[in-house]
Amino acid sequence: MPGKYFQDLEVGAKFKHAQGRTVTEMDNVLFCALTMNDQPLHLNEDFASRTQFGKRIVNGIFTLGLVVGLSVTDLTEGTIVANLGYDKVVHPNPVFHGDTIYAESEILEKRESKSRADVGIVRLKTVGRKPDGTIVIELERTVMFLKRREK
Repeated sequence: MPGKYFQDLEVGAKFKHAQGRTVTEMDNVLFCALTMNDQPLHLNEDFASRTQFGKRIVNGIFTLGLVVGLSVTDLTEGTIVANLGYDKVVHPNPVFHGDTIYAESEILEKRESKSRADVGIVRLKTVGRKPDGTIVIELERTVMFLKRREK
């Protein structure tokens, strides 16, 4: 499994996730439909054309899920027990259909679990960017990671 175990993570370590993802109109419309979000800023081009953005913007919760997903291969694939919380989520710039998003993560804190010897708790900061460096989302999340079994 390519994910990192608790012991592999050091405070201050940074991961630039190689895989990017171009967001399509279908992604946005389907996500809005699945989550029953009928916000016209996401779905109605006529309405959105008269806003400060001039066109539809991608649902921010989709963007959050995307940047967390882009981090899975490098950090949590097969080694996560649970996401415990998301904090300090900000969307400084919109995502539009056709934008490609890349992500990077940094380990902010780590500690032993107080209730389970087989896991540790890690706080991560993940940033999503467009190829030109424009930040579209920043968030912190607290994750319960498995510890590598000692032999």
